[in-house]
Amino acid sequence: MNPAAPRTEKTWPRLLCFFLVLIVLFAAELTHWGQTFFVRPFTAGLAGVSGGLLVLVDPSVTVTGNVIQNTVSGAGVSIEPGCNGVEAMIMLTAAMLAFPAPWLYRLIGLALGFAAVQGLNLLRIVSLFYLLQWNPVWFEWAHLYLWQALIMLDVLVVFLIWLRRLPAVDVPHG
Repeated sequence: MNPAAPRTEKTWPRLLCFFLVLIVLFAAELTHWGQTFFVRPFTAGLAGVSGGLLVLVDPSVTVTGNVIQNTVSGAGVSIEPGCNGVEAMIMLTAAMLAFPAPWLYRLIGLALGFAAVQGLNLLRIVSLFYLLQWNPVWFEWAHLYLWQALIMLDVLVVFLIWLRRLPAVDVPHG
């Protein structure tokens, strides 16, 4: 985006598009089909990857479905909807689709955004797993407040970087 040439198109169509995409994607995520064929398998896969990383450091870690557990201490975390990064990606997708950009640019932005969100989410899950074993009170605080904010901040930063790198678009005036 060229700061010297401000865009003059109206904002409301973008906002409308953003909210429509949000509604459609959140509604799809909440359906039985969305949960059965996307959210639950994705969450189990995320637990598997997280558990795989944890096993590299601690062989007493096991993964069953969406639960990662330490077989020695018995402490474990369950990755539930809302903790899998799907909602964060829905927000990012809606934001990127609401702005005029070439489709290839959107797809690249979504792919890199997915990598950034899920990379941070893996760090989140691993840190929460160890934090739970160390101090359950701090685990609750980090889980409910710190990491929720950091994941959404990650989405915002990815979106702002993507916006900053948007190619110039000719906008009709009038």
